[in-house]
Amino acid sequence: MSVLFRDAEVGGKRLDVRIADGVVTHLGNGLPPADETVDAAGGALLPGLHDHHVHLLALAAARASVAVGSEHVDGLDGLARVLRQAPVRNGWVRATGYHESVAGDLDRDVLDRVMPDVPVRVQHRGGALWILNSAALRTIEGFLDETADVERDASGRPTGRLWRYDARLRPALPSAPPDLGTVGRELAALGVTGVTDATPDLDDAGVELLARAHVGGLLPQRVTLLGASVAAATSAGFDAGPRKLMLRDHDLPTYDVLVAMIRRARNEQRPVAVHCVTRESLILTLAALDEVGAATGDRIEHASVVPPEVMAWMARLGVVVVTQPDLVRSREDQYRSDVATDDLPHLYPYASLLEAGVEVCASSDAPYGTIDPWQVIATASGRALGIHERVSAAIALDGYLRPPSSPGGQARRVLPGTPADLVLLDRPLREALAAPHARHVAATWIGGRLVT
Repeated sequence: MSVLFRDAEVGGKRLDVRIADGVVTHLGNGLPPADETVDAAGGALLPGLHDHHVHLLALAAARASVAVGSEHVDGLDGLARVLRQAPVRNGWVRATGYHESVAGDLDRDVLDRVMPDVPVRVQHRGGALWILNSAALRTIEGFLDETADVERDASGRPTGRLWRYDARLRPALPSAPPDLGTVGRELAALGVTGVTDATPDLDDAGVELLARAHVGGLLPQRVTLLGASVAAATSAGFDAGPRKLMLRDHDLPTYDVLVAMIRRARNEQRPVAVHCVTRESLILTLAALDEVGAATGDRIEHASVVPPEVMAWMARLGVVVVTQPDLVRSREDQYRSDVATDDLPHLYPYASLLEAGVEVCASSDAPYGTIDPWQVIATASGRALGIHERVSAAIALDGYLRPPSSPGGQARRVLPGTPADLVLLDRPLREALAAPHARHVAATWIGGRLVT
């Protein structure tokens, strides 16, 4: 199947582009006809966007959950009303996006006052914490371990608060496969042709769910996995990126333990992608990388707080920051109340990291941030980051155009021999970047096949 794009803007020039057998074959003017012709009418034809930090299974699950963030719910009465009206799926109510600004700290006792009989699990906005009511705890009590991830009161009774417990909780929950087809369609409509799944410690069941959706065409995007072994990723038909290391904010590893974790990744010939959302976790990571030795491809995920004095250190190590600038917009009120005053000026830096010589790549962290890359680009180039951290929309887009294997590398281009993973905009690129919005996406192709 061949496709000819007539009058497309590519690299600032208007020309024709021909694709066949899943790759770009020719660029020029007056190219011969193909099986199908698309009139681009001067719209920009770009390499498909790649989101370098998403959580696919959590994203699918969130689409089937009730939202209880501060933008949806106000106060305990509001939370009670939303939970009581929520659909009960496979015997459970699942809610996402909770923050203490809604109704304070949640535990089993608070949820019992709201929903005493039906098993309820509520995910905190950041994704690391689940809060279960007593009915839910009775259902999964055989899966609670003795680690600090199961919060307990002074008497040893579980409070219902479980940290980083997704993989351990999954076997106890009803086996209802997530709707990854909805995720695939949503991503394609945004021009996203590839994703890097940053879920830590992705188990074989999770990899199998993703592989089944990918092979079946429900999830057509190209997928890179950070949290699976190389063997598991490649056997499922995916690429394996750097090894994801999750630093738990409430229980940071010791220096020696983190050094050992990085060395294990090095023994597997893998760089690392380290979750750092606090000043302490970032400095610990940089020190450990100094000890082991940095490797090409090492990444800092989030870099939520970066004091200026460590930026030169990051540049020397050559780490790439995979950031989520839109979180500054969507969580501004909560950050102002939750984040230490000394850290507020250093939230999600972008321009200052680039000025210090650190490569930075914008991404979404969906479902914990917006899935929409155009909103991310708009935020990165708008007022939300503050005048000193704003970058141009072109720089933010550049991150989405970088190769899956190299978020710190050169942006992909539409050239002969490159994969026909393409997004067509309804206008020239300069006009689209002047007001970034998903409505400018006209169509998306993956491997030469139209997917939206």
